[in-house]
Amino acid sequence: MNKSVASFLSLLTLSCAVTTASAQTRTLVLSTYGFNNAIFKKIVYDPFAVKCGCKVVLETGNAADRIAKLEARRNNPNVDLVQVTDFLALEASAKGLLQTIDYKKIKNIDQVYDFGKDPLRNQEAVSYTLYSVGLVVRTDKPTDSITSWKDLARPDLKGHVMLANITGNQGLAQVFMIDKAWGGLNTDMSMGISKIGEMKSNVVTYYAQTAQMTALFAQDEAWVAPVGRFGWLNLKKTGKPLRWLVPKEGQVGMMNTMSIVKGSKNTDLAHELIDFWLSKDVQTALANEMADSPINRNVKPNPEVQEALTWGKSQIENLVFMKPDMVLRERAGWVTQWNRMVAK
Repeated sequence: MNKSVASFLSLLTLSCAVTTASAQTRTLVLSTYGFNNAIFKKIVYDPFAVKCGCKVVLETGNAADRIAKLEARRNNPNVDLVQVTDFLALEASAKGLLQTIDYKKIKNIDQVYDFGKDPLRNQEAVSYTLYSVGLVVRTDKPTDSITSWKDLARPDLKGHVMLANITGNQGLAQVFMIDKAWGGLNTDMSMGISKIGEMKSNVVTYYAQTAQMTALFAQDEAWVAPVGRFGWLNLKKTGKPLRWLVPKEGQVGMMNTMSIVKGSKNTDLAHELIDFWLSKDVQTALANEMADSPINRNVKPNPEVQEALTWGKSQIENLVFMKPDMVLRERAGWVTQWNRMVAK
């Protein structure tokens, strides 16, 4: 065999090897929110792609739309892993869109807070982050003496209470805690919604966006509001005298979860990504970037970011969780009551 033929065959063999390797590169599709993509790419997606020798492709959008897409493609799913709130994960589960997670493959699961290990109680979801919903109050106003969710109805706060609209998670959380404070059943929320209706004269607005909430604090119109912990640092930037308050009844804990989509062709990679995401190193890095509060109980974020996170004994021990099945079952009824008693 002459040298030119040998060289050609050698190149052909190399080319075939490269083509075969490329053909074997697998793709994991993650359905997620799309927030902080640059941070997640740096800390999660790119390092995991190197680790697994695969590609990570995102499908982003709001959670309800993404679940609708999963349902529409149930017979030919193209998503492997989905991230939504715990009660929306339960909705997906009820529709038969999720499959059981093999916890033996999640070696970092033992580092997760107990409440986050199996939030649906059916082994079809694992929490990967959480946040709290408490009250933010002005310290130079009568609001500084607030100790209970019931205090939002005090007459000396007339026109300066800002509540969240029922359509958002903060709205659900506030109704739950107000209902709890007044001794409601925490199911149909009729007590809480009724009390919110009675305190209309106290309410400056029902906010739907965090930017609106921040603006009203900055303009001295709002003295107190239920706030997700992720919005706390932006509120502090208003320069107003504010503090985070945990009422005596507690503050709501909200969780985002990861679930494997039924029919996924990459369940092994899905398990690997869940485990990778829950690791102490990844959770610490995300916390230090203030992208997510850690669900891994062994994480200790840098001191300068701790105040922005739902982290530490004082935050975690005061969390009260809404049962996902209750939220899923009752949410439409809460909205109907709200529209009749509050929004009218």
